[in-house]
This record gives sequence, structure tokens and C-alpha cells, in this order.
Amino acid sequence: MAKPILEKGNKKLLNAWAFYDWANSVYSLVIASAIFPIFYGALTIVKDADGKVLNDTVNFLGIAFNNDTLISYVTAAAFLVVSILSPLLSGIADFVGNKKVFMKFFCYLGAVSCIGLFWFNMDYLWFGLLCYFLALIGFWASLVFYNSYLPDIAYPEQQDKISAKGYSIGYIGSVLLLVICLIMILKYDAFGFEDEGLPTRLSFILTGIWWIGFSQYTYYYLPKGNKKETFTKDVLFNGFKELRVIWNKLAENKALKRYLAAFFVYSMAVQTIMLVATYFGVEELDWGTTDSTTGLIVSILLIQLVAIVGAVITSRSSKKFGNINTLIVLNIIWIAICAFAYTITTPTEFYATAGAVGFVMGGIQSLSRSTYSKLLPENEVDTASYFSFYDVSEKIGIVIGMLTYGYIAQVTGSIRYAVLFFLVFFLIGMLLLFRVPKLKS
Repeated sequence: MAKPILEKGNKKLLNAWAFYDWANSVYSLVIASAIFPIFYGALTIVKDADGKVLNDTVNFLGIAFNNDTLISYVTAAAFLVVSILSPLLSGIADFVGNKKVFMKFFCYLGAVSCIGLFWFNMDYLWFGLLCYFLALIGFWASLVFYNSYLPDIAYPEQQDKISAKGYSIGYIGSVLLLVICLIMILKYDAFGFEDEGLPTRLSFILTGIWWIGFSQYTYYYLPKGNKKETFTKDVLFNGFKELRVIWNKLAENKALKRYLAAFFVYSMAVQTIMLVATYFGVEELDWGTTDSTTGLIVSILLIQLVAIVGAVITSRSSKKFGNINTLIVLNIIWIAICAFAYTITTPTEFYATAGAVGFVMGGIQSLSRSTYSKLLPENEVDTASYFSFYDVSEKIGIVIGMLTYGYIAQVTGSIRYAVLFFLVFFLIGMLLLFRVPKLKS
């Protein structure tokens, strides 16, 4: 049977593109946010019968690291690679004739690396950290090509709707797999597992298989890509040239330049907190008789659910009070969350914090991007380059945030001080926002 060639705007083609979110979103929830951080904490922390931490030091390459410091440094290194790769890949995506091959490569790299986490143990720590490192790169790099397909397969009037659909089904798919993994972990004996740790490791395999398996529907219908010109060295560095052009243009747009400075500072804190929240819950809380695995995964699901509500309420608030004013208030709430998080010790307090984080996380992420869009020059044609600059800025911020977090955890021996330190980032971000001209809508 001949493979169908679908025209731009075709409903089946649009749905196939959006379905990649269903395939890959399991990484961001299962690996980045929920099960892997819990698994890593259990593997690298020694506790007494009462749950008090006795040792959280990990020896790697002959150096003694705080366990949180080690994983934060590996995460920072991966995001640094991604921030360098993204402009390169963007340039390639714009000109190469078969970008589906590149998308597949990074998808399979990420998915196979997730499967490799099954063998993560302290005897071969380097292998587990390498899999974690490559999975992160595979996820984010595949998104570069995935996003670049949007103007190829959808007309401008279709793009917002199908993009939102991808996000929605991605959320549903990732939550579904997380719930399946949670049931398997908690009811391991009902599935015939004698080792209660095996279902956790199997969750990593399920994530990789889910990612590869469901992505095949997307690859079946996606075109190879639109070849625009011969691939040359100039094409390879096209993404970096575009970033330099945008950097020069910022000097002509004071409002956008000031906003980007504020965004860079507070986003650094937001993204880092989201990446380390579960590690904080593993190490710093006294769970007592409560099952910590269940509690932490419930808190992650709570964040995901409340984030949707937060995004809606924030959107309505911005229409009434303006984007900048709303962002200032969100930063103030983040300051309060950081101060409170420094004091929490019980699961109930952690759930309350998770709910608050979810609310402001959904709001600040969606509003930050739309505010950036509104501040772009009127009638600007090259919006893709502006958003490439935005994405690279965000990733570099994550690198700095994770390095800061890891260094403070290493020096002080407690990640509480690292969380408290992010209060300063939100305070600076809030002050910088006061310098940005207000937007009414």
C-alpha cells in the first residue's frame, strides 16, 4: 500500500503532527519531574529508620559530590549542549531536505537513553548519568525539528489551534503513563514482582517504548521536509547569525530589551525550581508513615492540574490589569513561595507548596511568552528568529540556575539554602519588570 502524501492543512496531517506530543511528553513528566528524581534520591541517599538523612554524598570520577549537586551539574551540562545545538539545528531545519531523519535520530536517542536508565546503579554511575544526559538532549533537540514542521504542515490560521491540541494530548498521555507506572510501583506484588524496585526501573523502559512506539504514527504522515537550497557552511551557522541579528535589534527596542533582562532572571529561577522540586521533596521532608513515592507523584500531578487553572486565571488577569503588572504580582507570589518552602518539613506543607507552584508556574510561563510576542516590533516578519533567541535565553538561564543550585547545595550541604537563594532572582526580576513599559492587553 502506497504511503499517503497529504497536502498542507490536511486534518489527518495536523493530527499526526500533534500526536508527537502524546509520544514525547512522557519524558518530561516521568523522567524529568516524577519517577526518576525519586529513584535517584532513593539510590543516592542513605537514611535511618526514622527517615533522617545519614549520607547524601556521591563519589563520581574521584570527586565527592552532594547528590543534588551532581545531578544538577549533569542537567546544566545537558542544557548547555542543547543551547549550543538549538541554533545549529534550527539552521539545518530551515534548509535541509529531510529533517524527519534528524527528528527521528534525536527521538530515538532520547527514548533509547530512557530505556538505558533501567540499568542505572551506583556500580556503573557513569552509565546512568550518561543515559540521563543523552535523554535530555534527545528530548529537546527533537523538539527543534518538531516545532519547525508547524509552518510546513499548517496554515497560519490553523497553527494556534493545532499547537494547543498537541499540548493537551501530550498532557493527557503523560499523565496516563504516570498513573500506570504509579499503580505498577505501588501494587508490585499484584503484578507478580518480587523486587519492589523493579517496577520503577521498568517505568523507564515503558517511557522509551511509549516514546518510540507512538511517534511512528507521526513519522508515517509527516513529509520529509522542504529543501530550500544547497546545504553549505553558511546554512549550518545560519541560526547563530539570526541570533546575532536579533541581539543587535534589541538596542532599537528598549521595552523588549528591558523585558528580556527581567525574563532571563526570573525564568532562571522558575525553570530550576521545576527541575529540582521532586529532589527537594525526597531529601528534605519527613514523610513519616506516608509513602513518599505516592506523595511525591501526587504532588507532581497536582502541579500539572493546577497549572492549567493558573494559566486561565492569569490570562484573564492580564486582560484586566495588563501583562507587566500581572507578571510583577506573579513574581511576588514566587518570592513568598520560596520563603515558605525554606521552612516546610511535612507532606501537607509540601502539597500546599506544590499547589501554589502549579498555579504560578502555569501562569508565568504562558504569560511570559505572550508578553514577549506583544513587545516584538510591529509588522516584524522574522518572528521565528526572535523566538529562537527567546528559547536560547531560557535554556542558558537554566544552565546558570542549575549550576547555582548545585554549587549552593555543595557548599552548604542543604538544598534549602539553594531554594531560598532563588528568592533573590525573583526579587531582581520583579524590580526589572518595573522598568518595562506597561502593556494594557
